[in-house]
Amino acid sequence: MNEIRRIILWLVFVFSLALLWDQWQISQGRKPMFLPSNVKVAETAKTPVVKNDAPMPVAGQAAVPQTDNKPEAAKSERIEVRTDVLKLTFDTQGGSVVRAELLKHGDVHHAGQNVVLLDDSKERVYLAQTGLIGGAETNAWPTHKTSMRFSGATALKDGEQELQVQFESAESGDVKLVKTYTLTRGSYALKVQHDIYNKSTAAITPQLYVQLVRDGNKPEGESSFYSTFTGPAVFTNEKKYQKVEFADIEKGKADFEKQSAQGYVAMVQHYFASAWLLDDLQQRNNFARKIDNNLYAVGMVAPLPSIAAGDKLSQSARLFVGPQEEKNLETIYPGLELVKDYGWLTILSKPLFWLLYELHRVIANWGWSIVALVVVLKAAFYWLNAQAYRSMGKMKAINPKIMEMRERLKDNPQQMQTEMMKIYREEKVNPLGGCLPIVVQIPFFIALYWVLLSSVEMRNAPWVGWVHDLAAPDPWFILPLLMTATSMFQTWLNPTPPDPVQAKMMWFMPLAFSVMFFFFPAGLVLYWLSNNILSITQQWLINKQLGLHK
Repeated sequence: MNEIRRIILWLVFVFSLALLWDQWQISQGRKPMFLPSNVKVAETAKTPVVKNDAPMPVAGQAAVPQTDNKPEAAKSERIEVRTDVLKLTFDTQGGSVVRAELLKHGDVHHAGQNVVLLDDSKERVYLAQTGLIGGAETNAWPTHKTSMRFSGATALKDGEQELQVQFESAESGDVKLVKTYTLTRGSYALKVQHDIYNKSTAAITPQLYVQLVRDGNKPEGESSFYSTFTGPAVFTNEKKYQKVEFADIEKGKADFEKQSAQGYVAMVQHYFASAWLLDDLQQRNNFARKIDNNLYAVGMVAPLPSIAAGDKLSQSARLFVGPQEEKNLETIYPGLELVKDYGWLTILSKPLFWLLYELHRVIANWGWSIVALVVVLKAAFYWLNAQAYRSMGKMKAINPKIMEMRERLKDNPQQMQTEMMKIYREEKVNPLGGCLPIVVQIPFFIALYWVLLSSVEMRNAPWVGWVHDLAAPDPWFILPLLMTATSMFQTWLNPTPPDPVQAKMMWFMPLAFSVMFFFFPAGLVLYWLSNNILSITQQWLINKQLGLHK
């Protein structure tokens, strides 16, 4: 039994060192040795120069004519439009959204500035585009490269609930496209209507494409001590939420549902996301592709009904650009809340977030809500924990007898093992009794870890005194120091392993793990600290009941 415990301790220790070394490699701009990463090391996003980066039509259609409307493409003007929650910049070249500033979310890395999600600058390329493609009936399909004329309001006035901005392609050509964006007060979701006019003398069969274009760099300020997903995602009813790594797109190995009649495509990063949504039952082809060096696109191509000569067709879509607020995402589209990535423990994380959210509605402070949630979980697992602590207490009580026996039989390992099992039977102690109840709880605490790591509600959320942002590290390192102290005290309460090597490891491991907590968000450290304090209290009371004294 001691050999098994020793092996487990060494495995945990070696794995922890591997993780720490891997994250150190990433933080120094080097490639990770053990864990894959979609971070582009030492690569800077640049605006690409491409001839035609519109997607190809779906199968059965002719290729997009490779002609550039250079006089129109040269005309470009930036239009700034503002609501109470968004400040958007549109480009009259294609009527694309080229910048999105979130007015309710401060940038934690740049004091006094707001989070900028979509952007078209030397630091970041992240755009939302739409356009038309199709067969060879015309070579004047309006794409996101086409020059357009702007009209509409540029600011949501007091008392107004929505505003509209419109982009209309030139009168010349066989097809005219009018894009109308409807922005609503308090909403990060925009309705985008595409009115398509056939000005030719024959029927046309257009296809609407929507796409999000982004460089492959991680957002600024991402921690090297925990990893969050950055990249495209595709949601369909058949395969649900599918993350697509930039590295897989680069290799041509991206695996996701290519055709569907429901769902959305998205670009996801820590706390924020953008997504294109088409009407359900609208057949579409999903794609994820490389456009240029360190530049990728995810989108949908939707075949539209034939438009007779002189007729018009309208097709709507929605664009979401904003924070991953789970309750809000659920109301926009069922399944959109999955851009808030909980990983493989989503089935546990979602109800835990629901409970945390409900506690916050009562307490109105996210920090105290975290503490309250830990109290609820500890209460739910009270009897399991009590069983574990009683088992550890009994182990601690017989520890002197075990140590004496080991010293007496140190030259006879086989007899030592036999004698140890005999002592366990006589004292009615199960050496694994303290482990199994804790193992049952591990998935719940890992799920809660991801809830706190993923929840944008923690950004800029104060707790008490010096903690002004639960999503940022403790500025005075008070919580990590308390976390280290409680971890060491908890080790002191536990039975000392008979093996001297194991005993040293039991003291060293809390110190090694505590290093990471100095870089973790304050909300995560508060969660672990609260759990430690409650565990120590329960263990101390049980040890006292058993009459144990160190």
